Amino acid sequence: MTIRSATPVHTSLEGGFLVAAPGKDGVAPRGVIYVCQHSPDGAMGFVLNKPRPEITFPQLLQQLQIVTEDDVIGLPAQTAAIQVLDAGFVETTRGFVLHTRDFDSEGQTQAIDSNVAYTGSMDILHAMARSAGPQRAVMALGYAGWGPGAIETEIRSGDWLFCPADPDLVFESETDPGRKYSRALELIGITDIRFLHKQGTA
Repeated sequence: MTIRSATPVHTSLEGGFLVAAPGKDGVAPRGVIYVCQHSPDGAMGFVLNKPRPEITFPQLLQQLQIVTEDDVIGLPAQTAAIQVLDAGFVETTRGFVLHTRDFDSEGQTQAIDSNVAYTGSMDILHAMARSAGPQRAVMALGYAGWGPGAIETEIRSGDWLFCPADPDLVFESETDPGRKYSRALELIGITDIRFLHKQGTA
């Protein structure tokens, strides 16, 4: 095991990854969460490594009556391949698009950092269906949320490790949750796979 540095409790976690500490059974065991909001009022983010294989993005667009079954054939390959995530335990039927900053819906898009934003309104889905959406995106159903001081307490308890986010890891489609988790741990400096397996089965 190689660890470059200890995990501090940052003043703001926005735009970073919360990575579940190996062997911890918290709200998202072996989870990787991208933090979108963090303030004295609490925090929220999206679980990035819990895909919803039972539904595709084109199927979701159909359910929302944004496209018809016939329209699906004409969707751009990039749009059709967008991954749908089970992104958290709060408002699990509510949808958000986590995306690059090349799309903005006035009053609806929330910028997180210079690379990433999220939008929770239907107009982004309509734009994506007609190839006018962001260059990179994932569809998040639900979100992870904490009340005032809760995430800070969990970090101090050792439930989470923190590191700056890697945009490629945010948007990369990955069907194996463990692989994305291992890659997020590598960003922190935990690279010994034997250690990960041992902790994951403890």
